[in-house]
Amino acid sequence: QVQLGESGGGLVQAGGSLRLSCVVSGRTSSRYAMGWFRQAPGKEREFVAAISWAGRSTDYLDSVKGRFTISRDNAKNTVYLQMNSLKPEDTAVYHCAAAPRISTWRSGYDYWGQGTQVTVSS
Repeated sequence: QVQLGESGGGLVQAGGSLRLSCVVSGRTSSRYAMGWFRQAPGKEREFVAAISWAGRSTDYLDSVKGRFTISRDNAKNTVYLQMNSLKPEDTAVYHCAAAPRISTWRSGYDYWGQGTQVTVSS
């Protein structure tokens, strides 16, 4: 089993920055790709960013390219999402997830965290 715990969310003004963290615990010996998804009220959960186990491959939602950066520190079992130039439309609950390989599909992920709220005011 793998447990995921997100932190770093909060309230920020448009144009501001936040860094989300996701700590992986449990079966950390397995090599998981990691992803970030978000869900706004009344909307489907959508893919935001993903990174392979070694960090060599990344993928992003088009609307966050150039603003968000996903990274990982496997020695700390932690994945990060640096979010810059935040917009009100980025407001959502952000979830991290673990998958056997990098994917942009929700169905590709086996484990999910509870999420952290990000609110961007205009």
